[in-house]
Amino acid sequence: MGCAAENEMVVKQDLKAVAEVRRFVRLVAGQWGMDDFVPCLVATELVTNALQHAASATDEEVILRLSRTEDDALWMEVQDAGCDLPHLLAADTSSETGRGLFIVDQFARCWGIRALADNVGKVVFAVIDRT
Repeated sequence: MGCAAENEMVVKQDLKAVAEVRRFVRLVAGQWGMDDFVPCLVATELVTNALQHAASATDEEVILRLSRTEDDALWMEVQDAGCDLPHLLAADTSSETGRGLFIVDQFARCWGIRALADNVGKVVFAVIDRT
């Protein structure tokens, strides 16, 4: 799948940085004439997962990349140095955690995980339609 110009943000090792992530996503989505609610929701979940599960165990960067697919959807990916692959949990309505990928699964056209070569981390991606 080919992608147009890419926008990238290095996320600080701090959960407070998630607000900066949302500002970045709003800015990029606005430049592309796209509603930002779903992209902000999905970015929040993917970045929070990376910060909580991967970055905390390492001192590596979390990188958010946004680009457009050939059919004008939003391609979002979050790269981190963690090698443990996340998995979709059954949604527990009483729990305060564990619903991130469930939310991503509900709002993204598709999503997935790709391990990086030489065990240097992974990329979690999601494709979000314009409407």
